Amino acid sequence: MVQNVASVMAELEPEDFHLLSGVEQGMRFSEYVAREKLTEFSRLTTEDVDYRLDRCADRGLVERKTIQYEGFKLTFEGYDTLALHTFAERDTIEGVGSPLGVGKESDVYEAQSYKPVALKYHREGYTNFREVMKEREYTADRDHVSWLYTARKAAEREYDALETLYPNVSVPQPIDTNRHAIVMEKIDGVELSRTKLETAQVLPILDLVLEEMQTAYREGYVHADMSEYNVFVTNEGVVVFDWPQAVPTDHENARELLTRDVENIVSYFERKYPQEISNVDRDAVAERLATDAFDSITEFTE
Repeated sequence: MVQNVASVMAELEPEDFHLLSGVEQGMRFSEYVAREKLTEFSRLTTEDVDYRLDRCADRGLVERKTIQYEGFKLTFEGYDTLALHTFAERDTIEGVGSPLGVGKESDVYEAQSYKPVALKYHREGYTNFREVMKEREYTADRDHVSWLYTARKAAEREYDALETLYPNVSVPQPIDTNRHAIVMEKIDGVELSRTKLETAQVLPILDLVLEEMQTAYREGYVHADMSEYNVFVTNEGVVVFDWPQAVPTDHENARELLTRDVENIVSYFERKYPQEISNVDRDAVAERLATDAFDSITEFTE
């Protein structure tokens, strides 16, 4: 599992960040950066590069490999360190706390700022690189694609969606982004998948989720990965999160993806609350959402 690098930050010196940035620059051209190239990329002397490589490798921030040459690449901890360093320089965050959620494609930590916030690191492409290259549009037109690029583009896509949708759609407020990381509002709520709704809450909560999807479509986006794991239930209603796969509504597959989102969320409610909801016409619901004419799920249930 990728580790929280906040505790390492205090041990690092400015030249260590120059070295890490140099490795990052070199990874635009190859997975492993040759040692002799790092003087150019980092603007450090050969002696300083050697010293800094050892320091960073000891802390798990770079990985060393000997192929035809001795090469180095950033670990995700190294990439996290660069993003966290930038956030600290901008005064975006003051410290990093405990994890809020850890998954295959992202890690989320609580962070301190003027208020508690969430720090999300995107992980796309690190362990399932070939699959990500096939599935993610933003890698399709590049001959050499590093996982740094894949994760950064996922963060950019999510941040752009949040900036467009907030506050008209109930999504976390975006605060800052750098590289593969996003700082956003921390939501106090419970994941829909872990919520046991009372009978009287079932249809109103589903209505709220579908209404947010409708507003998002009106604002120009389809979530494209809707599920019970991407919705928080809060005291005020619902919050839809996790938008890196969002697509604009002028995308050729937007309507198909909207229908799939409806299928995913409605199927969850039908499975968990069969006494309250069943036999929903998904296509009809998606059509109403796309035409901004959805009012209530009760029109589509038996």
